[in-house]
Amino acid sequence: MKDYLNSILEGDCIELMKIFPREEINLIITDPPYNASEGGISLPNNKTGGPYYKVNEEWDKFGVFENYLEFTKNWTRIADATLKPNGSIMVCCSFHNIGEIIISLKELNYKFLNIITWKKTNPMPNITKRTLTHSTEFVLWFAKSKGWTFNYEDMKKYNNGKQLRDIWEFSSCQGVERIKGENGRAAHPTQKPLELFKRLIEMSSNSGDIVLDPFIGTGTTAIASMILDRKWIGIDNSSHYIKIANKRIEDFLANKKI
Repeated sequence: MKDYLNSILEGDCIELMKIFPREEINLIITDPPYNASEGGISLPNNKTGGPYYKVNEEWDKFGVFENYLEFTKNWTRIADATLKPNGSIMVCCSFHNIGEIIISLKELNYKFLNIITWKKTNPMPNITKRTLTHSTEFVLWFAKSKGWTFNYEDMKKYNNGKQLRDIWEFSSCQGVERIKGENGRAAHPTQKPLELFKRLIEMSSNSGDIVLDPFIGTGTTAIASMILDRKWIGIDNSSHYIKIANKRIEDFLANKKI
């Protein structure tokens, strides 16, 4: 496993995770495709990535429910083999794919711990005016077996010394945190807030643990892990996103900035 630590591997995560040693990962945290791109959306003047609930990326298109369910079952099954018996997995999702993820992990006999609701302080308006504004996404927290890490006392600082609840408020990525491409638009449509991932990793792992992200995108998991003194491994099948992530990591290491 040491050959892969603190680096991003390019390729299909299902194939790459097969070469990992068994049961050495402490925490898997990831933001997989949501299968939310059917039909796409056109927002030519938008620079923040657009509404998460309807993006238009080829990597996010799986078509019918059965295709996406098969994809989810395949990657979670392989990921399970890499996770320690007392490890846990956290998967970002929306109403599009929450069911498929729950089904896949329950079939692996994982223990369902929490649905963490990310309540956005700056949600995109609903341009269709035919449904309620989509202002939340979710993080599903599952444990492989007994003995999972939960830094209960540390989490109280995020709720004025009281038990931390399962609804967290964060703004969508904007300003200096939002990574932009050369055209000035968002480099990745579903970039997650660093503070959200920092809290998730702090809550469910310890210093020196190994964190795996099979869909690392622009590298938020890597940055959060380094800030918190965790080892990490990333996988992505896009050389474009890996280039962005590696540049972000280099800048962090050089300047301790995101």
